[in-house]
Amino acid sequence: MALGLQAAAYDILSQTRRQRVSDGDQHQLLVPGVAKQLVLVWPQLGDFDSLEYAWWLQRETDMLAAKGITVRAVGIGDRNSGRAFCAYTGFSETSLLVDADGSLHQALGLYPGLNLSIPGLNPRQTAWINLLLMCAGIGSPGTLPEVFRGYLGDRNAPQLIADEEVVQATPLPPIQGEFFKRAGGKGFQRPFELATLRLRNMAEVLGKWPTYVPDVSHITQRGATYGIANGEVIYAHCDRNILGFAANMSRPLSFLEQLDW
Repeated sequence: MALGLQAAAYDILSQTRRQRVSDGDQHQLLVPGVAKQLVLVWPQLGDFDSLEYAWWLQRETDMLAAKGITVRAVGIGDRNSGRAFCAYTGFSETSLLVDADGSLHQALGLYPGLNLSIPGLNPRQTAWINLLLMCAGIGSPGTLPEVFRGYLGDRNAPQLIADEEVVQATPLPPIQGEFFKRAGGKGFQRPFELATLRLRNMAEVLGKWPTYVPDVSHITQRGATYGIANGEVIYAHCDRNILGFAANMSRPLSFLEQLDW
């Protein structure tokens, strides 16, 4: 992102106020007086990317704390969406704001996703068709390779499920982490490991769809990640596809190691 765009993004983020999930009040997105902030502008809270990103943040809690990085996020949905999201992912309700209509995403110029106009369909139906096309890789470059990576495994990614962990991913029966060890080894992302976590996320959202996605009008909208230090945007990644929330999907938070905080 060019310096001018980074400055414009900071101005928008610093002026943004939205409803906070924990208390329902309006709060600033950026935390005043905090030097190092990781600001996540998530798509719909029921989106694959939002749920998976939150999982990685929980996994790297100690690293974020050691670096003194304060995390704030805003996602498309309402307060009920936020409560469900935090209950499932463990993300803090005090760190999550909600944007009902994606107006922040629009102000930042983030990719709205595929927006084909289909004669004879109403806006809700059109949004669904556009989302399905994006899941097939149309208007969403990189989605299909990332889906396949979830099934095939990735030796450049860490192991995701501990051997003793039991994963419930409806409609599959409970799966113990030992299964992935027998299927592919240990110490890296094994075949079907990431796909199983994604299936678990999908089951969670579909089971509570009206809560997670109160308005389908914005289900194609993509998000962004901003690293902020001392009042400046020093890192930005703007999503261009479903399952493209990081520059390095094998290790989504690896960019934090490269920043001059």
